Amino acid sequence: MMVRQSIGAKLGIGIVLVAAFVLSYGLNEGLYAQDASKPTLEKAFPSSSKCKRCHERVFEEWETSPLSRSIHSPAFRASLDAFLQSPAGKDKGLCFRCHAPHVREFPEQAQLFVDQAKSGDPSLDGVACAQCHLIKQVDRTKQPPEPKYELGSKTLYGPYKDFVQNLAHQSMELGLFQKSDLCLNCHQSVPSAANLGKSNDLLGSWDQSKAVKSGKECQTCHMPEQVGESANGEKKRKTANHTFPGRIGKLRQEAAKLDVQTKIEGDKTMVTVKVQSLVPHSLPTTHPAWAT
Repeated sequence: MMVRQSIGAKLGIGIVLVAAFVLSYGLNEGLYAQDASKPTLEKAFPSSSKCKRCHERVFEEWETSPLSRSIHSPAFRASLDAFLQSPAGKDKGLCFRCHAPHVREFPEQAQLFVDQAKSGDPSLDGVACAQCHLIKQVDRTKQPPEPKYELGSKTLYGPYKDFVQNLAHQSMELGLFQKSDLCLNCHQSVPSAANLGKSNDLLGSWDQSKAVKSGKECQTCHMPEQVGESANGEKKRKTANHTFPGRIGKLRQEAAKLDVQTKIEGDKTMVTVKVQSLVPHSLPTTHPAWAT
């Protein structure tokens, strides 16, 4: 009798443990649950490491750019923590709509993006190959403008006609990739925040500038063309630079003209400083990186 009771007790404990495991698994699954009719996050937005196999030069350029660290930097983690603790922090996907824009297609997995960023070494990409080259159009009626993706599509979009046919994916030329519209989702405005100036408009009246009217786009300065090779070096052609020069380096040094004049009168020195912006958008912008 004692043996039977012991066996029964063990079975009871086992059933409870299994039930607890199933419940725990269900809760975890629910945390990151997604529509079964949609492709998974990993399939919809493949890792940039897969693109590196054929596009090594572009990958290496991107890897040195600020875009590659959009959710990896300590500054972003600190800002994310501060935001999540604020009253607006209930919208966990807000920061990622720029720093990892594919969260727009998987809003139910916003917590996953938060957990990845907080880990300090996320396996998810932020702003990488798929996050840009899967954009088919940009809706400028929204503020800020919204990128539109085709989930499950094997077609990658870009600015060139002379793409190389390959087995990895289909390619299609899209004029959007030579237009500033492509950049506006993340670079036109930032959410309301303290100490960023009177306006959160990053660019100002850039679209009315002489540069734009003469045919220059964001890519003209921030993705300058260079002579390079297509995937796997199969053909020489013009390629876009993917280091995204801007706030740091030569482009910043050339962004403004500085004139300093001094006038000495007795024991007083008067200094007159004139700063002339040479860029078609606000300088500095209200982006936190410029505000520091």
